[in-house]
Amino acid sequence: MKQDKTKSETIILGIDPGTTLMGYGIIKVKNNTIELVSFGVIHLHKLANHALKLKRIFERVSQLIEEHNPDEMALEAPFFGKNVQSMLKLGRAQGVAMSAGLVREVPIFEYSPKRIKQAVTGSGSASKEQVAQMLKTVVKLKEIPKEFDSTDALAVAVCHHFQRSSPLSGLGGKSSWKNFLKENPDRKV
Repeated sequence: MKQDKTKSETIILGIDPGTTLMGYGIIKVKNNTIELVSFGVIHLHKLANHALKLKRIFERVSQLIEEHNPDEMALEAPFFGKNVQSMLKLGRAQGVAMSAGLVREVPIFEYSPKRIKQAVTGSGSASKEQVAQMLKTVVKLKEIPKEFDSTDALAVAVCHHFQRSSPLSGLGGKSSWKNFLKENPDRKV
C-alpha cells in the first residue's frame, strides 16, 4: 500500500496505544485542509488475558486499515513510567498495532506525548482536555467524547500531518528542505 505520489490527498491513521482502551483517529488531508474521517476507541477491558487483547488490537487495527486505506500510520510512543509491567504491556500493544500496518506496507511514524501535545496546542505540557478542545477547532469536532483516548489518537494523526508538512521534518512533504534544495540547486546553505 505504497503512497501514490500523484495522489492529492493523504489519509493518516493515528493510534493511541493502550491495553484497556486503544484510541484511533483517521484524518484526510487535501490541499493542506484537515478533514475528520473517523475516530473512536477499541474496548479491551472485557478480554480475559493480555494475549487476547493483543489479538483484538491486531484484528481491529487491520480492519481500520482495510476499511480506510491509510497512506501513513502514526503512533504515540510509550512514555517512561514507574511501573515496568505497564510499560511492557503498552509496548506490546504498540508493537501489535504497528505490525498490522507493516503487514499492509503502511509507513509507520512515532511521536512522543510531549511532541504531540506541542504540535496540537503549542504546549508540550497541555492536558488531555486542552488537546481535545484544540481538536474541536482543528478537525471541527462537534463535541468532546468522554474517552480522551480517541482525541489523543486524533492528536497523533494531526501531529503527524503538521510534522510531514513542515519544511524541517525530513518526512518528504512538498515543502521539505530536501525537496526545496533539489528544486533550487543554485541555493546552497
